[in-house]
Amino acid sequence: MNLLLLSNSTMPGEPYLDFPKHDIANFLGKERVTALFIPYAAVSISYSEYEHKVKERFNEVGHDIISIHNFDNQITAVKNAEVIVVGGGNTWQLLKTIKEKGLIEPIRVKVSSGTKYIGWSAGSNLACPTIKTTNDMPIVEPNGFGALNFIPFQINPHFLDAKQQNHGGETREERILEFVQINKTTTVVGLREGCMFFISDNSITYKGVDSLRVFQYGKEPYEVKPGDNFNFLLS
Repeated sequence: MNLLLLSNSTMPGEPYLDFPKHDIANFLGKERVTALFIPYAAVSISYSEYEHKVKERFNEVGHDIISIHNFDNQITAVKNAEVIVVGGGNTWQLLKTIKEKGLIEPIRVKVSSGTKYIGWSAGSNLACPTIKTTNDMPIVEPNGFGALNFIPFQINPHFLDAKQQNHGGETREERILEFVQINKTTTVVGLREGCMFFISDNSITYKGVDSLRVFQYGKEPYEVKPGDNFNFLLS
């Protein structure tokens, strides 16, 4: 498989998808492609508005997208896709809609056969075994947590270290530690803003402005720095 999984789409003060646009271009290659965009994590904007935002940035770096909602036969659209791109938003809404449209298995088969997959935020959650480590509120019921299962570990996008002043609730780290206490065999990675994974077959590369925080049952959470070997995550 060939995956590009990002924590987020936008850094503060920057246009939408601006910071990763060259990483996306390098991942796609020099030859122009038209990716199939899946906008189903959108809640507060229309699919067409979302398509326009993503298309604008892809066009800047010599590529294009078309949203899956424009197709009458969406399963065929997946089968014919040059690249599959899944945007962020609400992960629960994304998974529910994809399941309702019967797209889980077609996407899984397509990407497993080598078609490139790009996801950010909810789109990265979707690449995991489940969506259990999303930060999003469960605003809909997706009929189960199982996702695309492209990778054997869980991602927590937008990972935050700090506990806000005057906030009495649990930190993100405490919530993830609860997860690994119950799901003892599952590794969770805290993917901070501006960070991403490139995964190709049995190799994984990490790029980011910060290190990665790793959570595993029975161990203290620990950091893995850019440039280190991340292949242990695929074991």
